[in-house]
Amino acid sequence: MAKPFEFELLHVCKQTGARRGRLHTPHGVIETPIFMPVGTQASVKTMSPDELKDCGAQIILSNTYHLHLRPGEELVQKAGGLHSFMSWDRPILTDSGGFQVFSLADLRKLTDAGVEFRSHLDGSRQFISPEISIGIQEALGSDIAMQFDECSPYPCDYTRARDAMHRTLRWLERCMKAKTREDQALFGIVQGAFYSDLRIESAKETAKLDLPGFGIGGLSVGEPKEVMYEMLEKMMPFMPEGKPRYLMGVGSPDCLIEGVLRGIDMFDCVLATRVARNGTVFTHDGRLVVRNAKYAEDFTPLDADCDCYACKNFTRGYIRHLFKAGEILALRLNSIHNIYFLTHMMAEMRDAIEADSLLDWANEFYARHGRGNW
Repeated sequence: MAKPFEFELLHVCKQTGARRGRLHTPHGVIETPIFMPVGTQASVKTMSPDELKDCGAQIILSNTYHLHLRPGEELVQKAGGLHSFMSWDRPILTDSGGFQVFSLADLRKLTDAGVEFRSHLDGSRQFISPEISIGIQEALGSDIAMQFDECSPYPCDYTRARDAMHRTLRWLERCMKAKTREDQALFGIVQGAFYSDLRIESAKETAKLDLPGFGIGGLSVGEPKEVMYEMLEKMMPFMPEGKPRYLMGVGSPDCLIEGVLRGIDMFDCVLATRVARNGTVFTHDGRLVVRNAKYAEDFTPLDADCDCYACKNFTRGYIRHLFKAGEILALRLNSIHNIYFLTHMMAEMRDAIEADSLLDWANEFYARHGRGNW
């Protein structure tokens, strides 16, 4: 009988060590490296499932914390699970709620038992533990569930980072014991803040548990990008080669490239759709703020080298007009373009890895786009 989850490491780029893989799930195969659009509340903001598929999205992420508070996992379960509820027949990953609870800061109380917090919706007192997080994710019915973890802030002193990392390891064991669904993969999460010895210890201990995949949490929380890259380089030799590696909450074009170059297989981030709704798009010539006045009479596409629906049918001048007029279509077109841009950028990297030429591809990308300001 075939396993519901299997990761194939298809090729390692001879030029860089970047990985080309294939992750099998109950709702389809995921070609890696991959960018996952974020559908926080069972919806990628402003986009329909068909539009996401047309953009090349293979898997999306939904948020355990938000769905637990509204509409509640019981309702989603009655609807037939998250796939049925949101009419998405491809893979879904749910985060554990740990990062969202971490971000509440002043509204939470953390102990070994779990986290007590107040809902951002109505101020009601709530509690999530490793067992409760797994129960919510099993009711939601995602293909991949993340362990409940403690994310350290930046900056963070060594003692706090060490305690959070050890608590994350203890919570992982509780998540594993609480898990009951065979059709849902549990990924562990490597923590350790910005201390390489803690990161390495976390990677080693998490790897011993032989889970279907491994997340890397606690990065992209305000630190300089170079610090994040350094942490990845230090811990990556201790991550299992035959399992997918997921860098959580990272999604700017430059960070996706640098992550793939360092052996990452999966990424997610709200950045693409968030900046799209604010009037910013990624293009083959760098970042473009279409709301700016200089585009009022610009009748060229957002990106002349892009084949997305927005670029094939509309101009910068028209989309700027939509923003100025407060039309929802502006947000939708920008979001379609940004998701398309990232999914196709990842596809180009997959091809470059197979051709053992990812470094050449990256240098060409940077020569045209620049390395920063995304």
